Amino acid sequence: MKLFTIFGDPVSHSRSPLMHNSVFKRYNIDACYTRTHLSDGLSLRDVFFAQALSGANVTVPHKEAAYALCDEVRGIAKHIGAVNTLVLEEGRLIGYNTDADGFIAALQSFGSLSNALIVGAGGTARALATVLRQNSITPTILNRSENRLDYFKENNFSSYTWETFPFASYDVIINTTSAGLSDEELPLPSSLLTELLSGAKCAVDVIYGRATPFLREVKKVNIPYKDGSDMLLEQGILANYLFIGGKISFDEIRTAMAKTFLF
Repeated sequence: MKLFTIFGDPVSHSRSPLMHNSVFKRYNIDACYTRTHLSDGLSLRDVFFAQALSGANVTVPHKEAAYALCDEVRGIAKHIGAVNTLVLEEGRLIGYNTDADGFIAALQSFGSLSNALIVGAGGTARALATVLRQNSITPTILNRSENRLDYFKENNFSSYTWETFPFASYDVIINTTSAGLSDEELPLPSSLLTELLSGAKCAVDVIYGRATPFLREVKKVNIPYKDGSDMLLEQGILANYLFIGGKISFDEIRTAMAKTFLF
């Protein structure tokens, strides 16, 4: 039996085991997917091999650590510097990023967008900024502090702290921080968020499964919004395809995974 897991801190909320095990069960694949709480991202590689895993997903806050610990990184992850999917290939740890394409697929229902404000500056923000720019949507990064903004500045993304941010209107406001995941915090000051939402067409919180304070504020201004469920599904489909070496199609994986979002 092949073993897979998701590494994160926190990780108890993750729907990933339900999603991936539904595919394994439906198509009689001898595999099992679990959760692994990991507080120290630098230990990820050792834990991966100690558990004799065939692959893994990586969530906050370890995506950048996962990138550094891979033997090889492929696809868009090379440009992002963040990995959310790991696959063991002939004893080597191969890293991918499925967040980026998953997010673009989830964004399609909003229609045409020209620019976006990404709140946060972690691995998910890197993935979304890169893929948005590739799809002709201009991203701007807003983070609480200068910490983690170097990557964005080096790659010519407009990036600001709360103190340096020059207010502007954005088509979509995207929260990539963990604010609201296990607390009642907003990802940025309430007055600034209210002002930003008043000019926005839509909003996305990458957190899923709960009405975060961010989304509660979005609902007040009555604009279209999504939590992270669509992105989670789409990135999961891509990750599962990598886990099983393309033995079944994307559509077959989607059929099984989508049913886990009905309850």
